[in-house]
Amino acid sequence: MPSSDAPTSNVAIAEDRPWEELLRLAQEGTSVELEDYVSQLSTADQCLALSRLDEAEETQVLEALKAEDAAELISHLPEVEAARMLGLLDTSTAAAIVQEMPSDEQADVLGDLSDAQAEAILDELPREEAAAVRELSSYDDDEAGGMMVREMLRFSDQMSVRDVIQDLSDHGEDYSDFDVRYAYVCDSDDRLVGVLPMQNLLFVKRAERLADLMIVNPISVQAKASLDDLVELFDAHNYLAVPVVDEEGKLQGIVHREAVDYEETRAIESDYLKSQGIVGGEELRTMPLWLRAKRRLSWLSINVFLNIGAAAVIAYFQDTLQAVIALAVFLPIISDMSGCSGNQAVAVSMRELSLGLVRPTEMLRVWWQEVSVGLINGAALGLLVAILAVLFNGNPYLGIVVGIALFTNTIIAVSIGGVVPLLLKRFGFDPAVASGPLLTTVTDMCGFFLVLGLATMMLSKLI
Repeated sequence: MPSSDAPTSNVAIAEDRPWEELLRLAQEGTSVELEDYVSQLSTADQCLALSRLDEAEETQVLEALKAEDAAELISHLPEVEAARMLGLLDTSTAAAIVQEMPSDEQADVLGDLSDAQAEAILDELPREEAAAVRELSSYDDDEAGGMMVREMLRFSDQMSVRDVIQDLSDHGEDYSDFDVRYAYVCDSDDRLVGVLPMQNLLFVKRAERLADLMIVNPISVQAKASLDDLVELFDAHNYLAVPVVDEEGKLQGIVHREAVDYEETRAIESDYLKSQGIVGGEELRTMPLWLRAKRRLSWLSINVFLNIGAAAVIAYFQDTLQAVIALAVFLPIISDMSGCSGNQAVAVSMRELSLGLVRPTEMLRVWWQEVSVGLINGAALGLLVAILAVLFNGNPYLGIVVGIALFTNTIIAVSIGGVVPLLLKRFGFDPAVASGPLLTTVTDMCGFFLVLGLATMMLSKLI
């Protein structure tokens, strides 16, 4: 009986703690056993397993895998993590792994390494491949050139169907990782002249030339095309990929729809992290402790000084607060509810800016649209809080004070929340980083001032 229970227990441990099994196989198993185990893990479990290993153990696992399997494994990680792990390996091992990556991933990962590490790895790659990676690295991540891949089917317009079929047969292994649903047709000067759905080759004569079969004048983008341009293009057309050309129309690569979707999601996540004070827009707990602390403190320390303004308002009205202690109960409610309303306005402005639906100069239009919402929501929230204040304290004048304060501060909050991102964008600042602290400071100061100021005016009715 005991022996029959042991395998089940081991399987359960492996499923619950995949990093332990991963490390055991790297240390004791064969490369085939390790590769089989990795292939059985879900993407989430692969990432989890690697994240629980220390640097020495990560190195053991990556060195035990074949280069292509190691490349596949780290491709599921954030680029900064993949780069960190490559930096742990010797140059030749790291270069072998990089060589197995798609061209866009090569550029992204090497871009997160130090210049010295990246150059050392590039020196180990074939000259042509290294030159291509350097060129891709020259583009920003949110440009077409930074998202494109060079792995694509490219044929001359003078080739026949027979020539294409022969080429596919001769280079089948080289094309195994390519998207073979479409081929891109170029003229003798390497300029893009057409796109050819590969399935069409099944229904035509072998002697037909590609020039007679291709879709002419295909839509293409420049390598410097922005992420916003690409999102708009793919939203308007049901394309799987779009070719990238240079100023002369020469084919440089292709951008897949999923690459654009990924980059758009990453941009949104980065903006969210920045808005929460994660400077740089990326943080993982595998990063060095002091780096994480320093990046957080750079944002938190600014907030300390900004919050002094709100504290000064309370200090100014301390006599009123001492006289009507019930006001202290509602101060955080006023500031928090107003802050929530303002953050909703910030989120909408950030989204519309990213989609190109609003320009930084359209502050007056945005302000009026937010004021309209603020009037409705402010009235509803103010009435609700006023009723709660009366039920809590029994004094209707307390309800009037907090109700008017929340109504007014909600309008102020949505006005600021809607306009500040546009204002920051117009003057070249990052709205994702600065909008939150500015909004919080102003809404807190205004909220406290409104509550305590109104209470001071009506003090005789509240005591």
